[in-house]
Amino acid sequence: MKKKISILGSTGSIGETTLKIIKKKKNLFQINILVANKNYKKICNQINIFKPKIFIIDDIKTFLKVKKFARNKKTKILNKINEKNIIKNDISISAIPGIAGLNLTIYFAQHSKKLLIANKESIICGWDILIKTIKKNKTRLIPIDSEHFSLLKLLEISKKEDVKKIYITASGGPFFKSNIKFNKIKPYHALKHPKWSMGKKISVDSATMMNKIFELVEAKKLFPFFKKKIGILIHPQSLVHAVIVYKNGLTNLLYHQPNMIIPIANAIFDSKIDISEIYKKKNNFGDLQFYEINEKNFFPYKILNKISLYKSSPIIVNAVNEILVDQFLKRKISFLSIIDYISRVFKDKNYKKYAIKSPNSIKKIYEIDNWARAKVKSLLN
Repeated sequence: MKKKISILGSTGSIGETTLKIIKKKKNLFQINILVANKNYKKICNQINIFKPKIFIIDDIKTFLKVKKFARNKKTKILNKINEKNIIKNDISISAIPGIAGLNLTIYFAQHSKKLLIANKESIICGWDILIKTIKKNKTRLIPIDSEHFSLLKLLEISKKEDVKKIYITASGGPFFKSNIKFNKIKPYHALKHPKWSMGKKISVDSATMMNKIFELVEAKKLFPFFKKKIGILIHPQSLVHAVIVYKNGLTNLLYHQPNMIIPIANAIFDSKIDISEIYKKKNNFGDLQFYEINEKNFFPYKILNKISLYKSSPIIVNAVNEILVDQFLKRKISFLSIIDYISRVFKDKNYKKYAIKSPNSIKKIYEIDNWARAKVKSLLN
């Protein structure tokens, strides 16, 4: 029997990578639901190729155009979730970027046997709600960011009491050991990642290395037993994604090529797959370098401890960072000012009032998120 699979964010990089895997193994899967925003061309193409039962399109103008395009097709086109049309998924992939992905991630966690999660905000901002939903519905949660998936695999073969230190790795982004003057950095510089092919938002986050701040928060929530032992190593080759140092002096590394096909395919197939059937590039066991982070090589170093100081600090930093990345991409602020504005929000007289709030409901999460967005916008004006 074919497995029913749904993808939230099917036109983004994670969604498209997942569909590449499914296309190679199409006899094993039935596309249940695809969700996208407004990329009309990609949506129509996915309807033609993958023939999903349902396509949910958030942007109303695109929804109306696609509905007209698909009027003679079997795919049902919706603008929002309809309870009557929801079928239990064997696998759902949460890959909508930003806080916009939170509601749907929580919803699909209720209707999936296995949830593969790439949406950072569902973990950073909505963890209390997500984990409660996961436990209630007995859904398997698998992180598919390369670092967290690698850490999950390493911890599966490790005894808790043997672990001394854990590291997730950071590439260092396009400016690690670069001669470029940071006050001269433009969006096109920040978007040229040396190893990964990603969307604009995550590429800028990788350049500022804010992505690694968020990934550290994620790791501490996903693996709470080890939260005091998790750190960051800069590893420019992007081949080792997680490291575990044991008390006995041994160290375990998880190595794979910097391509999301590998963690996603392993998560879908529970690691029971010959990856050469999908991904042909051979491993290159060359020189591997690792660097401890410090104030000079890690831009957001001063944010490292502050982001976990209060329960809702990650929600505030995430919201502020989203606004600032957008402003940088529009060339309205400089690259260096991204971290400066985040620091200024920390100093606001009302910051602690919102940071100490418990994010135990969607309403509260959006209340905190909205305050943070309004605050940074007021600083930008």
